[in-house]
Amino acid sequence: MKNKERRPARGKPAGLGGKGPRDGKSPAAAVTKPGSGKSREHTRRQAAKSMPEKPPAQADEPTRILQIRAGERPAEHVPLILESLGAGDFHLIDCGDGLKLEQYGPYRIIRPEAQALWPKALPSHVWDKADAVFTGDTDEDGMGRWRFTRQALGETWPLSLLGVDFLGRFTAFRHVGVFPEQIAHWSWMKERIEGHGRPLKVLNLFGYTGVASLVAAAAGAEVTHVDASKKAIGWARENQALSRLERAPIRWICDDAMKFIQREERRGSRYDIILTDPPKFGRGPNGEVWQLFDHLPAMLDICREILAPKALGLVLTAYSIRASFYSIHELMRETMRGKGGIVESGELVIREAGLDGKTPGRALSTSLFSRWVPK
Repeated sequence: MKNKERRPARGKPAGLGGKGPRDGKSPAAAVTKPGSGKSREHTRRQAAKSMPEKPPAQADEPTRILQIRAGERPAEHVPLILESLGAGDFHLIDCGDGLKLEQYGPYRIIRPEAQALWPKALPSHVWDKADAVFTGDTDEDGMGRWRFTRQALGETWPLSLLGVDFLGRFTAFRHVGVFPEQIAHWSWMKERIEGHGRPLKVLNLFGYTGVASLVAAAAGAEVTHVDASKKAIGWARENQALSRLERAPIRWICDDAMKFIQREERRGSRYDIILTDPPKFGRGPNGEVWQLFDHLPAMLDICREILAPKALGLVLTAYSIRASFYSIHELMRETMRGKGGIVESGELVIREAGLDGKTPGRALSTSLFSRWVPK
């Protein structure tokens, strides 16, 4: 299950349990050399030599009956706006006129951003100094290419967020391997893991390139990372090596997310924190079809069942869906009936930080979220 919308478009749907165009199944980005109109295809690096853990071969999973919950609904906190000014090697420099100018390590990058309805704040000569510009199809699900304005850049480059090192990569769906609006959730998770008296178990569904999994592992958690794309998990394993976390307790599992959590429910597995980041539409490695509005209730219901008795949180993020955050908020409250705690829902936003990364400007909305936490 992959795809992430409402943030920079994520392109073609891909397998369940992955991240759509960011799952690594998308073709390598087409790029244009400075001063030339000829395009070439960048080949991706080979997947990490270590193979991801494979799920056991078995027949199709039985249909999961959605449980009707009893008891009081959790308390609520709405709307909650979780804001990031940037972290590590990332910050949003400026946005406007349907574009955003971002800093990713040494590179300034321009990408389409439909929600940037206002004029740009910085002068054109600042934007003209961008190192890479995503051009071509600007539709939410369209592919395009990168134009390198001064010199051709390598396919990958090193980045760091929250103490974790990883590879940025130019992809044909405008993504670069990390979704920095998630810094708010990752910081929240990191604080709880580090402040706990025992190693926590974290499940990262639709784990993509593994940045969240590495943040959790570096903080001391035992992590299960699930994604449908072998290429995405290969990228994640590259990131694990770059972060010097090869010995960290991370299970890399290439599987359909719904099938995986159904098996975990039957096995009686339990997790202290679950991150789930499903696409609007996707297909699994064996052709499984995922439709967010059809399958999200059952997915959350199963996630509730595999939460530990003293769990610390269940986090849902949704992109580019034609719905209010109240839709997923009320679904989360219904799912968590009788569980106590509080459901806090709203939007993730990134605030402009200027050229210096420290000058707050306008806030750019990126996604909807709903999060259950115990009181």
